[in-house]
Amino acid sequence: MAFTTEQTSVMDSIIARYPRKRSAIMPLLHFVQSIDGYVTNEGIEVIAEKLELATAEVTAVSTFYTQYKSKPVGEYHVGICTNTLCAVMGGDAIFASIKEHLDIENDGVTKDGKVSVEHIECNAACDYAPVVMVNWEFYDNQTVQSVKDLVDGARAGNPPAPTRGPKTLRTWKQNSAVLAGISDGLANEGVQAGAPTLLGLKKAKGGN
Repeated sequence: MAFTTEQTSVMDSIIARYPRKRSAIMPLLHFVQSIDGYVTNEGIEVIAEKLELATAEVTAVSTFYTQYKSKPVGEYHVGICTNTLCAVMGGDAIFASIKEHLDIENDGVTKDGKVSVEHIECNAACDYAPVVMVNWEFYDNQTVQSVKDLVDGARAGNPPAPTRGPKTLRTWKQNSAVLAGISDGLANEGVQAGAPTLLGLKKAKGGN
């Protein structure tokens, strides 16, 4: 689909943030992803044209980082950590159970287009293992049942709130726009840093 005048204007405003055009490549990829749910060939071509780059350069970035998708994902994209700590704390069991529960494989999307699943090497939240992310929002200390409830709620249009961050889970496209630098006004909503994360700071300050 062709980009609208409004969409290309937003792209121009993103580029204007940076002293060098090419520095805008990653937020522009997020913005393109917020429109169609993944990085389309047309999106790559438009970014390349605006940044005066070869399409191969834009493609190289979009395929290097796993946060950019080359095919549609679900409205709620579930990333289950299967790295060492999360795996032994239950991440492997969660991943296996959710694939069976949704009848999809890794990188698969449910038939209704609501949920997709992938295993992630690390969600950078080891103090809350096992951790699941949905559209890059954290769900801490998960179990097989809690993640089943999570994906069932998402498919019904009523997902539970993230453990930290916004009080309402935004869709994949909405959060892609946020990652492009377009504020949704929710940056300071909800819990930002939980007790386990702050424990070291507390100890350093002499707390118990």
